[in-house]
Amino acid sequence: MPPIRNKNSKNSVEQEGRILLAIYDLKNEKIHSIRKAAEIYNVSRSTLQNRLHGMAYRAETRANGHKLTQSEEESLVRWILDLDKRGLPPRHSLVRDMANCLLSQRGNQHVGENWVYNLVKRRPEIESKFSRKYNYERAKCEDPKIIQEYFDRVREVILEYGILPEDIYNFDETGFAMGLCATTKVITGSDRYARPKLLQPGDREWVTAIEAVNSIGWALPSYIIFKAKKYTRLGWFEDLPDDWKINISDNGWTTDKIGLEWLKTHFIPLIDGRTLGKYRMLILDGHGSHLTAEFDRTCTENNIIPVCMPPHSSHLLQPLDVGCFAVLKRHYGQLVEQRMRLGFNHIDKLDFLTAFPKARTMAYKAQTVRNSFTVTGLVPFNPDRVYQQLTVRLKTPTPPPSRSSDTQSSCLQTPQNARQFKRQMTTTKKRISRHTRSSSEAIGEVFTRASKAYEMSINKLTIAQKELHDLRAAHEKEKQKRQKSKKQISHDHGITREEAQALVQGQIEASQAVSTAPAEPELPVSHPPVRRHFRCSGCGIEGHKITGCPNRTKRVFGKSGQLACVANSLVDYPSNFGGRIQAETKD
Repeated sequence: MPPIRNKNSKNSVEQEGRILLAIYDLKNEKIHSIRKAAEIYNVSRSTLQNRLHGMAYRAETRANGHKLTQSEEESLVRWILDLDKRGLPPRHSLVRDMANCLLSQRGNQHVGENWVYNLVKRRPEIESKFSRKYNYERAKCEDPKIIQEYFDRVREVILEYGILPEDIYNFDETGFAMGLCATTKVITGSDRYARPKLLQPGDREWVTAIEAVNSIGWALPSYIIFKAKKYTRLGWFEDLPDDWKINISDNGWTTDKIGLEWLKTHFIPLIDGRTLGKYRMLILDGHGSHLTAEFDRTCTENNIIPVCMPPHSSHLLQPLDVGCFAVLKRHYGQLVEQRMRLGFNHIDKLDFLTAFPKARTMAYKAQTVRNSFTVTGLVPFNPDRVYQQLTVRLKTPTPPPSRSSDTQSSCLQTPQNARQFKRQMTTTKKRISRHTRSSSEAIGEVFTRASKAYEMSINKLTIAQKELHDLRAAHEKEKQKRQKSKKQISHDHGITREEAQALVQGQIEASQAVSTAPAEPELPVSHPPVRRHFRCSGCGIEGHKITGCPNRTKRVFGKSGQLACVANSLVDYPSNFGGRIQAETKD
């Protein structure tokens, strides 16, 4: 049964308006009696009397049961919005922990489980939503400066070459896993707890389609790339339009050769008859097959000006990614799902060629293509359509300083930085020195704002200390991760931590055993070899030297390599022993 509400919010607002009118007339003495004012404006006399005595409107008054003060809650909301702008919106648990951190300054207090939900309800500037995954590389490239440089380049090309809006094209490749269906919303039984399972063939063979569209709403025929080694089957072309083309590659992906062939044999012949001006502009991404020298030379020879988008920005700047590819894949997944419901649990190339043209017809409608060029700011040229989508800010900029020239109005505002606080204190000191009664209320207001600014600065400091504590803890864990052992273990089966430690200990013990093994015994010291004493063949005495023989003969090498005595004769020796040697004779 729905809850019973005592008052309607609309009636409450109308009643508050009547009360304010009655108070205005009473203060201006248009009505002199509270009872008469209550009768004229149809409000409660006691309520009107209480409001005249200073009681505030309940809807604009903060409830007494809040655990956080007004300034603490405002600081917490600012912290949430700051994280949201940086692409890191906090979870409910993180907001609860930060609220408990603020409460810890006043003692051991904690917020309840539903406190975050109540905070979201009473604060209109925040809301609870489901998050979606977003690549950091994409967020990093969502820099307004980078996007502006791209649009400046597009503007310069259009002005320099006089390109008409009807001559702007965009082309890109998109891949399909032939047997996979996308997640979708279905109707299931109310007693089911988990998400329902949707059967799908699961064939993951990859197919690539090269697509190109024009800004006035028409799309070029598809160029399909199948995974094959050498041959193309004739049956693939039976149900395809005549102007479609099929190519093959080893893995189903495009290559530099295929990209150049698509440009020469497919794109250029098809757009030559539709060009209104002399030059055509082609928007493309930074894929390797688009940046070859041959690709660029072919574009130049055929009056095609290629303009490359910044990396990781196709989700914002490329018409095919923004408006066509998602619709194409959704319709293709529905067709695969329909075939699966009929009992076919395998999707081959012929099935793909049957479903893909139908999905393409539903996706590439003229209005869809034109809207894609409009959203990306190309036709009509309007970069603001993209700038307003840049919501993620990785770095928090420094807030600009206040430059209010009115000192009186600046003193009645809560200071946001040290300069504003110092200015308010200077103005307050001057008013106190004058001792004028007219400035007493303004001085009180300044002190109220100053105390609020001090409290908010303390809250910001507490939040910053909590973030610093978390950063230090994360840094300490990172240091511990770097200090973990990097020893490699060789094994043939799965092992536990204890087994791994035992293997490492065994390796250490084995290395220590090798290092402490006894050294090999040293060889005895070898003495220098003693030269052999030859015996003189002439006199038969050992140890005779060249001049030591008593017969005074010269010792020479013979043919046999021995010493010989030669007297008063010439002996023939081989050339390596000096040829003919004349012996030394006696005196």
